[in-house]
Amino acid sequence: VQLQASGGGLVQAGGSLRLSCVVSTSDFSPASMAWFRQAPGKERESIAIIHWTTSTITYADSVKGRFIISRDNANTGIHLQMYSLKPEDTAVYYCAARSYGMSTYKYWGQGTQVTVSS
Repeated sequence: VQLQASGGGLVQAGGSLRLSCVVSTSDFSPASMAWFRQAPGKERESIAIIHWTTSTITYADSVKGRFIISRDNANTGIHLQMYSLKPEDTAVYYCAARSYGMSTYKYWGQGTQVTVSS
């Protein structure tokens, strides 16, 4: 299983970006998929999680109300719609997938850079 993230870029504060993550195999049914991010000098943090069967969603407080995680219509990946971006959102963004029976995310995308200028 491979994940491919895309959609990062440079945007001004207050702008929007949409990230996408495609799973290489269509018959992969994860327990959950998530977006993480890692800013320079900081630890990687989970910012949005979607549980596959229930579609339950959780957000980190830092992005709640500004970011929206969703499933791809073909259930082959996820998106992250980001609004009202702030300079502190600058980070490398990763998508990840967790299989049933596992407590950690085993499958990771390569990361996509998001830079928000002030």
